[in-house]
Amino acid sequence: MIREVPFDPIPIANYKDIVPAETYAEIEKLAKKLKGIRVIHLNTSPSGGGVAEILRSLVPLLKGLGLDADWFVSRKNDNFFRITKEIHNFLQGKKGDLTAAQRDVYLKTNQEVADFFNDKHADVWVIHDPQFVAISQFHKNLHPSIWRCHIDTSQPNLFVWRFLLPFIQKYDRYIFTLRKYLGPDLDYTKARIIAPAIDPLSRKNNPLDKSAADQIVARFGLDPSKPLVSQISRFDPWKDPWGVMDAYRIAKKEIPNLQLALIGAFAPDDPEADDIVADLKKYTKGDQNISILSNRDGVNDVEVNAFQVASDAIIQKSTREGFGLTVSEGMWKEKPVIGGRAGGIVQQLDDGETGFLVTTADQTAEKIVYLLENPEKSEEMGKKGREVVRHKFLITRLLLDHLHLYDELV
Repeated sequence: MIREVPFDPIPIANYKDIVPAETYAEIEKLAKKLKGIRVIHLNTSPSGGGVAEILRSLVPLLKGLGLDADWFVSRKNDNFFRITKEIHNFLQGKKGDLTAAQRDVYLKTNQEVADFFNDKHADVWVIHDPQFVAISQFHKNLHPSIWRCHIDTSQPNLFVWRFLLPFIQKYDRYIFTLRKYLGPDLDYTKARIIAPAIDPLSRKNNPLDKSAADQIVARFGLDPSKPLVSQISRFDPWKDPWGVMDAYRIAKKEIPNLQLALIGAFAPDDPEADDIVADLKKYTKGDQNISILSNRDGVNDVEVNAFQVASDAIIQKSTREGFGLTVSEGMWKEKPVIGGRAGGIVQQLDDGETGFLVTTADQTAEKIVYLLENPEKSEEMGKKGREVVRHKFLITRLLLDHLHLYDELV
């Protein structure tokens, strides 16, 4: 049911010349104090989404600082993952409710996971998202513990929220991305507001020059000499890829040679993705300038990096969004970002300064045309965006936030 993710420690020294000096010094100071404490992180998947991406850097950095940090994930479990994807959607506002049978499967699986960990000790437990939040009900001593919610719970389905609430309340701390995500009946004194972050040295964000990026993009049938806009995110209804295609078609009336790339990853804990991709391919209506690509086509971290570097603008037209790491990724690569006016995207983007906030396909199209017709303004926005990310949304800041919270608990 559960397996450990192998990894090598990452030395904090790798980041010394990238991050603000005061952040680096504070990390070193706290790490000495916390050296040797055991921290266990648990989520569902080691790949395919933002949570896995964060943990792929955060846990090895903790290990590199001398903490005894480990990362566990779920083995493939299709029935359970179908139910937890429904829970994810319900917590983001979908109407309806779980059936009694779905609740039983969910609780039985959480009990099995808790049993797996009952003979393991940790000084701090960090459980990510709703999939395994209920292990707090069954574990003998899940303390001190943190529940980290990465999704937009500003308007949760109250039937499902109340089902999960007793399990959430058992945690010693809760982490949310925005204050407005704190759901009803939580103890606000236990809540901490911490934004996610990107790793500037990961394969997805390592420096890549434009000519190398263009060569990679060309391998997938795109023409680097023509304008390109990309949305890179999970194949998920809340990301509104259909709205992105609508915006592309409107913008194409003024920029006839425009290309669009919709890039995602198939994650083992996301059973909806296949149906969504099939529907999106129909929605292209045979337009050869729309590319729908994924890890199944060989688009992995380096290739995503290349598409972001090669793009004239990055789109993230979400209607609900816990945070949206791709916004910070695009800004780090000095690209203007057109983001949906939703959740954590609003936290990252300064409208009109580092990109644009939009709601409709028409607004998105208007901003695409503006950025392509005003390359100097686009470049200026990109440079501002990189500095915002450097000070607010790099993994070292997230690492420091975690160290402060561990220190508070132990």
